[in-house]
Amino acid sequence: MSKYQVNQDGVAKARQMIESHHYDLDTPWSDGAPSAEGANEFIERHGYDGYGEWHLAIDTEASQETKDRYGFPFGDFRRVSRAALIHAKQRAAQNGHDAVADAAGQLLERLDRAHAA
Repeated sequence: MSKYQVNQDGVAKARQMIESHHYDLDTPWSDGAPSAEGANEFIERHGYDGYGEWHLAIDTEASQETKDRYGFPFGDFRRVSRAALIHAKQRAAQNGHDAVADAAGQLLERLDRAHAA
C-alpha cells in the first residue's frame, strides 16, 4: 500500500486557484480527469514539480520523477474540479489516508464558500 503524506505545494496551489475562482463545479471527474497522454504532455512542459502541484498527496515510497509519486489529483491542469475533490476525499478516507481526506475536505469547503460568495 502506498504511504501518502499531504502535498503542501498542491494544497497551496488549490487554495490559490479557488480564491482566484479558477474552478469547475459541474464536470464529472470521469469526464474531467486528464488523460495519460495529457498528463505526459503536461510533464514535458512543466516537469514533475509542476505535475506534482496538481496533486494532494505524495507517495513517500515511490521514486521521484515518476507519476506514481503523486496521488489524489484535484484538477485538470487548468482548474480545480469540485468532483475531483469529492473523489479524492472519498478515496483517501476509504484507504485510511486520513490527512489527505481532511485536506480534500477542507478544500471542498473552501470551494463551496468561494462559490457561494
